[in-house]
Amino acid sequence: MKIDGKCHCGAITYEAEVDPATARICHCTDCQVLSGTAFRTVVAAREEDFTLLSGAPKTYIKTAESGAPRAQVFCPDCGTPLYATGVGDGPKIFGLRMGCIRQREDLPPNEHIWARSAVGWLGDIASLPKKDLQT
Repeated sequence: MKIDGKCHCGAITYEAEVDPATARICHCTDCQVLSGTAFRTVVAAREEDFTLLSGAPKTYIKTAESGAPRAQVFCPDCGTPLYATGVGDGPKIFGLRMGCIRQREDLPPNEHIWARSAVGWLGDIASLPKKDLQT
């Protein structure tokens, strides 16, 4: 599936080819802290299927729980997280951050990963009252 995305301020734009079957929700504590929320939704793209169209993102290297270094890539102007990937030689898979993808409505997650770190109240949110706008 062909997708396109951008950061909040629009300085970084990209396009990619993704497999919708790779869309998932990550509950790892790194995703919680780096996204500033309870979980992160991502979809995978191979490095060769990702094209940066504009801007120059910044990279922060974070050592994951596994001990592997992970590149966290974001917009240096607005701070929007764009993707994460491995560091070093070899083929790369980009975990594209779903919130930046224009077609995110068409990429429902297929699984939860790092579920042991999921916040306990997450299962209760479906029953919360809903408002169309903030009041």
